[in-house]
Amino acid sequence: MHDRDLLNRYAPAIASLLDPLPLNELGPGAPNETAHARLEALTDAAMWPGQRIVDDDLAACCRAGLWLLHDFLDESHQISQRIDTATGSFWHGIMHRREGDYSNAKYWFRRVGPRHAVFEALAAELQHTGGQRRDTLIEQAIGSHDRWDAARFVDLCQAAAGRGTDDEMLCRRVQQREWRLLFDDCYRGAVENG
Repeated sequence: MHDRDLLNRYAPAIASLLDPLPLNELGPGAPNETAHARLEALTDAAMWPGQRIVDDDLAACCRAGLWLLHDFLDESHQISQRIDTATGSFWHGIMHRREGDYSNAKYWFRRVGPRHAVFEALAAELQHTGGQRRDTLIEQAIGSHDRWDAARFVDLCQAAAGRGTDDEMLCRRVQQREWRLLFDDCYRGAVENG
């Protein structure tokens, strides 16, 4: 990601971890060791300078998301499994999907429920995505009701992971967009007047 407007939404400590935004593997990937110390050192004050945290769970979700973004699945899991909210379950589901534990990922996505705001935003964005692959893979993930189907996307990722196909690349781009929408939702919701 080299989108300056997007990076300007976040504190410098966060923006530095997002530039460039990785296009993660569908699988676990290799931890980005150069980001480890910065991730460990993140404080609320650095993540939201001059702002008051109003939702500790969403703040923790941001941490889980950042660890996941840099392929530290264990660290992300340690955080997300302690967050008993739909959004915590969302991060937990993504982590299990990335580690290849697809049935467990579906379990956590069922705990999210069918109507998470990020599901709706993702489906809306993908409905307007052009390209040849739109009518196949993305239609499968959105389904006939124009709603995001997280379990169906888990199946698509499982079928595409490690194959080196166009479907795998498209799933990776959708996964990246999913991460961006979810992280932004958490980041804004964690603080007063976010």
